[in-house]
Amino acid sequence: MLPAPRWLVVFFRPGRLGAGAAQLSPAILPWTERNGAVSPLRLLGFLLLCLPAAGIAWQAGAGMLGPRPYDEALHQAGLWAVRLLLVVLAVTPLRRLLRWPRLLVLRRQIGVAVMGYALLHLALYAGDQAWNLARVATEIATRIYLVIGFVALCGLVALGVTSADGMIRRLGARRWQALHRIVYVIGVLALVHFLLQSKRDMTTPILYLGLLAWLLGYRAAHALKMMERPWQLLPLALLAGLATAGIEYGWYALFTQIPAGRVLAANLDFAFRIAPAWWVAAAGLVMALLAWLRGQRDARRRLVPA
Repeated sequence: MLPAPRWLVVFFRPGRLGAGAAQLSPAILPWTERNGAVSPLRLLGFLLLCLPAAGIAWQAGAGMLGPRPYDEALHQAGLWAVRLLLVVLAVTPLRRLLRWPRLLVLRRQIGVAVMGYALLHLALYAGDQAWNLARVATEIATRIYLVIGFVALCGLVALGVTSADGMIRRLGARRWQALHRIVYVIGVLALVHFLLQSKRDMTTPILYLGLLAWLLGYRAAHALKMMERPWQLLPLALLAGLATAGIEYGWYALFTQIPAGRVLAANLDFAFRIAPAWWVAAAGLVMALLAWLRGQRDARRRLVPA
């Protein structure tokens, strides 16, 4: 680890010099370890997490957000919040399957970024409503997909403000873990919000719901001791693909005038697109392959004499 420059690892906080006084004290910044040293992995993660926001700001400054810049920016921020939420839920499976424990250090960082992009999404929605907060509150209260999204946002804020080490000590490990398990419910709510507010192409929200089905299925199977061998990921990939096709069928059957049977049959027609179900199944198969390759690598290492 490289020592962090002094200006990167200090901040003001009340000290012992009297009420209102402040003193410089080392801080745990997003890119540092607890001892104040810069972590290359954390620094890379922090920079990557800032890129979407920087991209939105650059497009806004360059006038590239179209005739309704607030609307376009809020959709981009919301999309990144959903993507990063899936990434957060993928950290544990990736850590276990690839045997990469260091990946866990990024989970809190990504989780806070999810909260940040979700709050940005809400702020931009308020901007799109000319900052009329009464109108914003009315819209949220009267539209079911906005109610669902707001509940998910409140959950993200609750997880964000309790993510610090001090809150873990204050709540106790057991209660803290119980609270943070609501991230699974938040994931479902966030993606249902995404699905309901999508007005044209449903491919992306259905794809993300399928990936969420794989992630939740993995956790359930792991809790039942059913994910101890790479080959056990194969039926999970198949089931997640079928679940995705079922979600797509159910959506079109319940909420559109498009014949749902025709949509289901389109999963076998590759002339115009590859259906979300196939992408989800393929992602599950890739995870099985990566887990198998990592197992083979570990086996070869054990055979090599020290």
